[in-house]
Amino acid sequence: MGNFELMEGSKDRKSDTTSKRYVYITGIFAILAGLGIGIIIGRYAICPAQSKDGKPEVVPDKNGVFLPGIPEKIIKDGDPKIGKQLLDAVDNKQIESYLKHLSSKPHVAGSKNNLDLGNWIKDKWIEWGFDDVKLTPYDVLLSFPDPSNPNVVRVLNNTGGVVYQSPLKEANLTGEDDPDALPPYNAYSPAGLVEGDMVYVNYGRVEDFDWLEKNASMNVTGKIVIVRYGKIFRGSKVQIAADHGATGVIIFSDPADYTWKGDPRVYPETWWLPGSGSQRGTIYTGDGDPLTPGYPAIKTAYRYPENSTFVKLPKIPAHPIGYDIAEKILSEMGGEEVPLDWRGGLNITYRLGGALQKTGWKMQINISTKNEIKTAYNVIGIIKGSTEPDRYVMVGNHRDAWVYGAIDPSSGTAAIMESARAMGEMVKSGKWRPRRSIMFCSWGAEEYGLLGSVEWVEQYRKNLKERSVAYINVDISVYGNYSLKASSTPLMYRATYEAAKKVPNPNPAEVAAGRKTVYDTWLHSYPLKDENDVSMNLPKIGDLGSGSDYAPLLQKAGITAVDMSYIYNTHKYKVDFYPLYHSLYETFYAVKNIMDKQFEYHRAVSRMATELARSLADSLIIPFNVSDYSWALNRYWTAIGKDHGEKLRTRISNFDDLGSVIANFSKVVDAFNERVATMNRNDPMAIRAVNDQLTLLEKAFLDNDGLPGRPYKKHLLLAESSTDSYASSSFPGLVDLLFEIEKAPDVDARWERVKRHFSVILFTIDSAASTLRDVIQFIPENE
Repeated sequence: MGNFELMEGSKDRKSDTTSKRYVYITGIFAILAGLGIGIIIGRYAICPAQSKDGKPEVVPDKNGVFLPGIPEKIIKDGDPKIGKQLLDAVDNKQIESYLKHLSSKPHVAGSKNNLDLGNWIKDKWIEWGFDDVKLTPYDVLLSFPDPSNPNVVRVLNNTGGVVYQSPLKEANLTGEDDPDALPPYNAYSPAGLVEGDMVYVNYGRVEDFDWLEKNASMNVTGKIVIVRYGKIFRGSKVQIAADHGATGVIIFSDPADYTWKGDPRVYPETWWLPGSGSQRGTIYTGDGDPLTPGYPAIKTAYRYPENSTFVKLPKIPAHPIGYDIAEKILSEMGGEEVPLDWRGGLNITYRLGGALQKTGWKMQINISTKNEIKTAYNVIGIIKGSTEPDRYVMVGNHRDAWVYGAIDPSSGTAAIMESARAMGEMVKSGKWRPRRSIMFCSWGAEEYGLLGSVEWVEQYRKNLKERSVAYINVDISVYGNYSLKASSTPLMYRATYEAAKKVPNPNPAEVAAGRKTVYDTWLHSYPLKDENDVSMNLPKIGDLGSGSDYAPLLQKAGITAVDMSYIYNTHKYKVDFYPLYHSLYETFYAVKNIMDKQFEYHRAVSRMATELARSLADSLIIPFNVSDYSWALNRYWTAIGKDHGEKLRTRISNFDDLGSVIANFSKVVDAFNERVATMNRNDPMAIRAVNDQLTLLEKAFLDNDGLPGRPYKKHLLLAESSTDSYASSSFPGLVDLLFEIEKAPDVDARWERVKRHFSVILFTIDSAASTLRDVIQFIPENE
């Protein structure tokens, strides 16, 4: 039995061996055949065919694609029909409903109300089909008044009795009284009680203090100063006053800047500020959490103590007041009459002050504001791109408000929410998905000093710097109904223009006049003019300062940006800003009954943001026009030459090299444009390379060391003025160093810093040009 089984097993093994040989031989023939077929396919489908002149020839497949197996969508431009569908989907009634909800309660940063709105936004974005939505928390230093010991300004008589006292809260005119509404205060003001004489210093600018010293021989050291809101950032007013030795600052809203002689009415009849209205706001001149400069305020962060030299908090107390109480206070001032251009709109004689008129009378500021670490939350929602999910087009605004914030920021939030709904639901329906990812951002604690956006960029700057395409900011969507206003980096000029051309005009009177689009009215209202005051047949776009959340994205990560709003007629109304700014009266009532009754202007701004985001996310070639950077550099060169050229040439022998470097940059731009015009758009790798060059250009203007004296401001061409955080400045480092250089303790040392920074500017522009050259020929011949 065993032997038989062994013999049978041997037969089986022989048979099995024969079968395996057959399989092996068949397999070898199959492999050889496949290899031959593969070579043939590779020769004709992958390798370039040879044309008659012997040069390689690209042979696309049936879809026109250079590489076989690559889906057509990779080389396909965005469908313009989607843009029209998205614009049509934006609903003004939806925006109205969002704004009513967003502004129903006070929602200062760090409050439960603000977090509730953050969660509401998160839930909406999830409902609308976003692919990922998260809250990002940061533990930041915030500042709040003490409700048990309110901040106050007083006039005291010679016995210490109170003659006048600023109201502890604004008058309740349309049901604004809410227990969560914080009274007027200036955030981060140090606590303390200050008494003494008072000096009026107009707007509190450097030139105002200079005028006092030169023309009135007045020194404010040891005195309280009173200044009016306007012209420059309130924090800059306090800093400048402290630099001049003042002990405290009172900031008031003058009727000349917040009312209009042509209309005696005030809120709630119209938008002009009532006498009880007071402008809240931060006086911190830094950006981001004061205790963690340069790094995110996360759980593991190192925090400097508040008294550290690394923490740049205000040094003297400050408090805002309305013009009703300001009139009473100013009427008690002694001294000479002020010059004509220092006079405001109060029915008093404006005087320079010093001592008050009555012997022994004095001013008092009593501040009890406290700083406290609280958690501020951003909300970040992402619609994932279909083809380039690792490239981000960002859209955002901040969520926190000093009180109800129906204009700043909730008009912007409402507009952005409708853009998010239109896009999210289009994706959710399966009709569309953008080529690149679109990231919506609701920032926390912007009002305190851009805290939410700064901390987020600091935490994720390595990702953002490499992957972000652009940022669209809508801090306020509507503070007037006259025209669009935009400020941006040069790369965004043309894309913004093109979006405006597609958005229907919300003003029937403008349409009747033949101006059918937002672009038409913008061009008519604010034409861009050359140095000879001749229209260039383009709307004016301003430069970016540091007044909103675009600043950290641009300054820390080099993300090109635009900020947009619908504004009032600035030709007619010579006021500093919209009159109800940061007061109790920024309410839904004001927007619905006075500013945009049908929310058509809100819809126009939402459509602008939607179309611009779609264009940036969907276009095969990112719609940046690098030629506009050439034009802008020449404009900056002309401006610095006009303002400072004479003294720069006396100290810097190669000052005119700046013009040569800019001219060379322009030549490189022209060559880049020619290559893009003739490139093979069927080659997805070539497309990616060009898009990378386009997004790299803005980042090339960053300097690791930052501006002189401002290491966290890294863009050498665009930043805010060091003496006014709201105002933009081109070549800001040069302008900073040249400011009152003749008064510097060591003028020669200051000039050496100017020379060094000038050389950095020359290098940076030249280096930026290299990013636009052919990717293997970025080193010019003469190097």
